Amino acid sequence: MIRCIATDDEQLVRELLEDYIREVPFLQLIKTCRNAMETCEALQAGSIDLLFLDIQMPRLSGLQLVQSLSQPPLVIFVTAYEQYALEGFNLQAVDYLLKPFTFERFLKACNRANDLLRLQRGVTTTTPEIPDFFVYVEYTQVKIVVADVEYVEGLKDYIKIYLSGQPHPVLTRMSLKAIEEKLPPPAFIRTHKSFLVAARKVTRIKRDFVSIGTLDIPVSEFYKENVTRLLQ
Repeated sequence: MIRCIATDDEQLVRELLEDYIREVPFLQLIKTCRNAMETCEALQAGSIDLLFLDIQMPRLSGLQLVQSLSQPPLVIFVTAYEQYALEGFNLQAVDYLLKPFTFERFLKACNRANDLLRLQRGVTTTTPEIPDFFVYVEYTQVKIVVADVEYVEGLKDYIKIYLSGQPHPVLTRMSLKAIEEKLPPPAFIRTHKSFLVAARKVTRIKRDFVSIGTLDIPVSEFYKENVTRLLQ
């Protein structure tokens, strides 16, 4: 069940969100809020998975609210102003609903959030089971901490291992197939012939790519089933 909050300064929109949320079996409405400050209080009161959040609100906008949170839940922005779409997606929003929106469009956004949460939750218990390992870098063995791996890029006979908090990737002579044996599914997903991605690091899923923060990593037609199977 996805615990959610609906925030909008218009009563009619709040009522619409309440009705729509009740129609979706995997959503649980915890609270409706009129502004960002009420939302902050609700977030502090308990664990929330998803925000349906208006952007233009008095005192503090929805965008400013998300920026102020150190660990925001998933966010679906709800607004009448299309010009905020880019900024919303830069904050890794799951989706952007433009008022007025249909239930069909609302459900599509909810399914995206559900897919992403299932992906994140599904790998939580698998990652610690994968042991750290060493790779050769210029005749020196360098330890790779699995929890820090974001994604791996294949370059013919070499791979680049991108790690959290590291400005440069680790370059080592190894095939992508060989590193895939050390970083197996479901914790790591092969999305492309040249890319292996840490599932728990994924923040957004689209048709042809997955995102880690602001970085988009391609998903080729051949490997789309990998992502779909994991979500299921």
